[in-house]
Parts: sequence; structure tokens; C-alpha cells
Amino acid sequence: MLLNEISAFKSGYVAAGPTHQHSAEPEPGFLAIFLTLSGARSEYKRAKSGSVSSDHRSHPSRRSTRQLHQKQMQTAVMASELSEQIKAATKDSHVRAENTELMLSYQRGRVSLQQYQLLLCSLYEIYEALEEALDTNASHDAVAPIYFPQELSRLESIGKDLEYFYGRSWREKMTISAAALRYAQRLREVGRDHPEYLVAHAYTRYLGDLSGGQVLGRITQKSLGLKSGEGLSFFSFPAVSSPNLFKQLYRSRMNSIELTEEQRSGVLQEAVTAFELNIQVFNELQDSLNCVSDTENEMRQRHTQHKQSTTAAAADDKVCEALQSSSSLVPRFLRTLFGVFVVLAVGVVYAF
Repeated sequence: MLLNEISAFKSGYVAAGPTHQHSAEPEPGFLAIFLTLSGARSEYKRAKSGSVSSDHRSHPSRRSTRQLHQKQMQTAVMASELSEQIKAATKDSHVRAENTELMLSYQRGRVSLQQYQLLLCSLYEIYEALEEALDTNASHDAVAPIYFPQELSRLESIGKDLEYFYGRSWREKMTISAAALRYAQRLREVGRDHPEYLVAHAYTRYLGDLSGGQVLGRITQKSLGLKSGEGLSFFSFPAVSSPNLFKQLYRSRMNSIELTEEQRSGVLQEAVTAFELNIQVFNELQDSLNCVSDTENEMRQRHTQHKQSTTAAAADDKVCEALQSSSSLVPRFLRTLFGVFVVLAVGVVYAF
């Protein structure tokens, strides 16, 4: 069904969703929206059929003016689209998220097993809250167009990865950061009080994972030496055959959501909040890893110092033993020497 919808999207229209119901009327694609707003649908049809009037062919200046007008209208349409507004509102936050120490480690291919395990634990807590909120509000006007549980849900995949690393009792062994708990709490609040804000969180998490998932998955696999995709289910989207087409479909659906100005402003602010919550998770995970590393280094230093002091003490003991041994030899030597003198004295007496 999703493949059919993507094919329809490529033709300029978006059909009904694969996992939820919409009205029978198709949603217009980007080009159709643009032509409707610019009043140029008839010219588009003539251009498509090759029947451009001789008047247009003979007046390049008119054609240039028309193209400029169309470009301006397209820019206006793009500027009013929710996906573009979110992208603009979160530009600075996006850069900050990419430059956190944890993400830089990923970009450099320096991923430790402990880093990845802690990240999976936090992601499980986050996605559990997000997908519960989406499921609860699946029929909400702002959620239904971007509700793709079969294609995007991550909770089961993360659970498989955690079981691979921790075994069947992985739930009892999870370590969840305070930042991840705050993130999950915010998601539950949004799902309860402002379901339309879920659009911002779903867009931030799902499209981010879908965009960078393949690259990060390869980095993780190479860094940790994982084989056959074991422990890497989080990065895999088997129900999405073409990530690029799916992202276009998702943005089109998101842009079709009707919001009041107040709601739209709230969604944009929530998108910034979503990035900030992710940054807090990344920073806290890295801080905890640095703390563990510092503790391990301190323990190594203490062990080395103790070993050195023990070695020095042992050397001192050996010196003391040597002195004691030598001091015990002195009386023996004196007694022996005294005995020799006595023998010599007696011999001298008897000699005379």
C-alpha cells in the first residue's frame, strides 16, 4: 500500500494513508498546490501537451516575467509550509545537536560499546513515550496524516538490540539517563494536553533517524565489529523501500495539516524544544561516560601509586633485613676473634 501511495505521490497526488483512514479526496502534491495558488494550471496543461502559444514564443520578456512570478509564488508557498518553517526554526539547534561530543564521536567513527548501549537505553524510553502518545492520538486531525506505525515505529527494533547486548533480562539491566526521563515526561504531557505538538516530535525523531540511520548504522557496525546486523535493528527501516521518497511523502502529509496561527506557533516552538531535549540526552550520556572514564583513570593511578609504595616498602624491608643480618654477624665475629686471641695467648704461655 505504501508503494502505491509513493507512486501516486510521484504523479502529483497523495492517496489515502496505509495505516489509517482519510477522506476520499486526494491531497494535492507540491506542483499542484503551486499551480492552484498562482492561477497557472491551464498554462501548465498547455506546456505539458507542447501547445505553447505563438504569442508566448514570440515574447521572451513575457515568458521571463511569468517565470519570475511563478518562482516568487513557489517561494511564498514553500515559506508557508510547516516542514520548511520547522527546518528554519530549528536550524541553530540542529547545528548544536550535530556538534555535541557524542555525535562528533559518531562522525569520527569512535563509538564505544558503552556509548551505544546507553544511547539505546535512552532511546527506548523516549520512543516508548512517543509511540504511546501517537497511538493514543492516532485519530487526531493533526496526528492522523503523519501516523505511520508500520513504517516508522522504533520501539520493537530497539528492544531487539537491547536483548542482543543484555540478554533476556535486558529490562532489568537498562540504565536510563535523567535527561531521557525528562524527554519522555514531556512527550506524555504533549500527548495529553497538546496532541498537535506531536507533529514536531515525530518529525524531529523519525525523519532524523531515517535520514542518518544508514550512515550511523554503518559507523556503529564498523566501530563495534558487529556482524550480520546484530544489535543494529534501530537503524533499519525494512518497510520503507525508498527513504527519500518516503520523506517527501511525510513532509507533504505534514504540510497538509490545518493549524491555527497559535497552534502553528506552538508546533514550531515545540520543535525547538524537541531538539533541546535531544541535546540534553546526548550531553548527559557523554558526561556520564566521561565520569566513568575519570573514575577508572583515578583508580588506575591509585593502584599504580599503591604498587609503587608497596615496592618501595618491600625494598626498605629487605635493607632492614640485610642490616639486621649483618648486625647479628658482628657478635659472632667478635666471639670468634676473641677465641682466636685466647688460643694464641695460651699457646704463647706454653711456648715460654
